[in-house]
Amino acid sequence: MTITEETITINSKLLGRDVTCSLLMPVDYNKTEALNLLLLNDGQEVENLQLIPALQQLYNTSKIKPLLVAAIHANEDRLQEYGTASQADYKNRGSKASDYNQFILDELLPFLHQYVGIKSFGTTAFAGFSLGGLTAFDVAWHNPEVFDKVGVFSGSFWWRSKGLDEGYSDNDRIMHRLVKDTPGKPELKFWLQTGTHDETADRNQNGIIDSIDDTIDLIAALELKGYQRPADIQYVEVVGGKHDMPTWAAAMPKFLTWAFKA
Repeated sequence: MTITEETITINSKLLGRDVTCSLLMPVDYNKTEALNLLLLNDGQEVENLQLIPALQQLYNTSKIKPLLVAAIHANEDRLQEYGTASQADYKNRGSKASDYNQFILDELLPFLHQYVGIKSFGTTAFAGFSLGGLTAFDVAWHNPEVFDKVGVFSGSFWWRSKGLDEGYSDNDRIMHRLVKDTPGKPELKFWLQTGTHDETADRNQNGIIDSIDDTIDLIAALELKGYQRPADIQYVEVVGGKHDMPTWAAAMPKFLTWAFKA
């Protein structure tokens, strides 16, 4: 199946900048079939992710349903636009995360509906890498009426309200606390990935790197809300996987197959 790639620019009043997006869509899909949607943070990495070849391979082997990928390019404001919308971290990073959240809901999604000419998509997922993964999780978590699934590659779930030298405890991890304090159980499914070589930091000296610890602890918090593995939560731990695009590119087909399985 042939995939078209178009680069578009949205003049965002909310972010006060032009936002570039790479839009990937199969040319000859059956118009009677629902078109699905994947929003992807750090969309400037589409080529490094080998995303088009991955999609073509999955389409050609009938493993995924047709989808529009909207890969949102980050710029020099990434550390401010990404994060948790309700609270910046202890260094005040993520100060524009609430604006980014609103950009997704109020500017990007309406544009995509108009671009494709349909009122609603089928399965709608949001995914990202590192801090972009945390952001995707946060946006989906607070908008389950919009999103069905979320994919997080090496997510920055260490995102915290207090520094390690400021009396930090695990309770200072912002996303874990948000999950715990959210009433009810948002209607979502989760795909989470880490690599055993994501980092070397081990702040509690338990022999497990922080990225894995933080992700496993988030899964535990989700399970306390009533989510179950594997029905609601898929966890992929890549042996030898690093905090880099080649690792995430290798894992991407697994995520796409999980999210949009034909």
